[in-house]
Amino acid sequence: MGGKASHFLFCGMMFTIMQNRQRTALISVYEKKGIEDFARELADLGWKIISSGGTAKHLSDAGLPVTDVAEITGFPAMLGHRVATLHPKIHGGLLALNTPEHLAEMEKYGIPWIDLVCADFYPLREEIAKADSTPESVIEKTDIGGPTMVRSAAKGRRIVICDPADRAKVIEWLKAGEPNEEEFLNSLAAKAEAEVARYCAVSGEYHSEGKYKIISGEKGYECAYGENAWQKPAALYRNPECSDPLAIDKWKQVGGSAASYNNICDLDRMIQTMTHIGAVFEKNFGKVPHVALGVKHGNACGAAVSDSDPLEAADKMLLGDLRAIFGGMVLLNFSVDEKTADELIHKYAGAGRRLLDMVAAPSFTPEAIEILSRKKGKCRLMENSAIERAGLSSLDAAPRFRYVRGGFLTQPNYAFVPEIKNKDAALAWAIGSTSNSNTITIVKDGRLMGNGVGQQDRVGAAKLAMFRADESAASISSIVEGGGLPSAASAEKADLSGAAAYSDSFFPFPDAPEALIQRGVKVIFSTSGSVNDNMTEELCRKKGVELVLLPDSEARGFYQH
Repeated sequence: MGGKASHFLFCGMMFTIMQNRQRTALISVYEKKGIEDFARELADLGWKIISSGGTAKHLSDAGLPVTDVAEITGFPAMLGHRVATLHPKIHGGLLALNTPEHLAEMEKYGIPWIDLVCADFYPLREEIAKADSTPESVIEKTDIGGPTMVRSAAKGRRIVICDPADRAKVIEWLKAGEPNEEEFLNSLAAKAEAEVARYCAVSGEYHSEGKYKIISGEKGYECAYGENAWQKPAALYRNPECSDPLAIDKWKQVGGSAASYNNICDLDRMIQTMTHIGAVFEKNFGKVPHVALGVKHGNACGAAVSDSDPLEAADKMLLGDLRAIFGGMVLLNFSVDEKTADELIHKYAGAGRRLLDMVAAPSFTPEAIEILSRKKGKCRLMENSAIERAGLSSLDAAPRFRYVRGGFLTQPNYAFVPEIKNKDAALAWAIGSTSNSNTITIVKDGRLMGNGVGQQDRVGAAKLAMFRADESAASISSIVEGGGLPSAASAEKADLSGAAAYSDSFFPFPDAPEALIQRGVKVIFSTSGSVNDNMTEELCRKKGVELVLLPDSEARGFYQH
């Protein structure tokens, strides 16, 4: 028989063997919970199970037939189990291609074909997070065999599982006859590579003491476009390791069309403001009140608190800026029933209906969903029970990142909460310190009167806050009298007597405080650090105004600068 004929005969024999052989799964996990159920499912499907160390014992104790890796490699686990699966007979079985050349080598060296790897990694993040961890303990919790097996399986396009949530999916897929095989295996391989990359990034960041920083995420969903219609593609990427109950992907949408890029940005901003309101009230007054927050382009245009009546909070929030809240977003820390929904849509709306882009709350009744819904799903309804009375423990503690050309900036999150015993000043601080700087915020009787955000100078911010308050007063007066929203030329003035004002940084000159005092403001909360602090202090003393100053280095409230 000629060489070519022998080659084809061999290939045919090997193809038959590959088609009829028993399939093999390699299982090696640190966290053993539920692994015996997965292995039993495979065994019931006729698979052979190979494993090592503690996993092999765990499966054997559960009554499952298991072949130890050492029986295949001819080597026991060694060097304190640092080396167990790092062997050509394991990685050859994962990396080999179904070609005559590779199959011949496998036959020559007795390498078994391995069809599936199920592995997790040593708990490196948890070790790093321990107060008593050391470089040595971190190194010992740095997995080598697991990530290496997973990457070999990914490259070899085997079935690779590194997330316990995928075990049931794989069993279902096998039982369904392995549809869309290439697509399914590729999705598992891509996930495995990403998991290994995140794992290695943690080690690199730790051992470099912060020299290296890597951001990674998993696509949650695609937005139609970014801030503008021509900015495509745009998407939300979630951190798969994030356990924050208020993370954006933890919000459940119960009404409306898919959230846009801008919707998501504004929801994130609203959560910051809401949790800061809850935190400052819990810290200083021992209780988180009912809070209603209205936002336009990320900045509060209405906000109010009530100790006893959530409907009162919603009502007072709407009075903040009836013009700006149109087309805006609302976040409540209390559930929305029919009465509250009706208030949000119809109260102070004249003969029409107030249009909102989003309402977010702990929950909604079916009646509330019906009332709030808009044509074409333009009002998104988001619920998350974790926002209910969210306080100090709900502040976002994760580092903040911001893209700059050629890289990104990082800083700790906005976690400072002051001691302040005036409730209006506390509310003004929470709003102003989560609005675009520079900001001056005016609050009276638990209600936002005016928010002067994003200005280049303090007196300009003060004047804008008062202008916003006056606009609100004119709107309220016009609506009460049965008309629509007033013209910009209205001369209506808000009553700011006894109000509290917050400035997110010190006053360079006393001109802004003087403008506020002339309108009746009686409490000013800001920071010290100006060479003219003494002039501001003297002005407030003469006018009988309470001035609260904290050091600018500790309490400056710049946000999204």
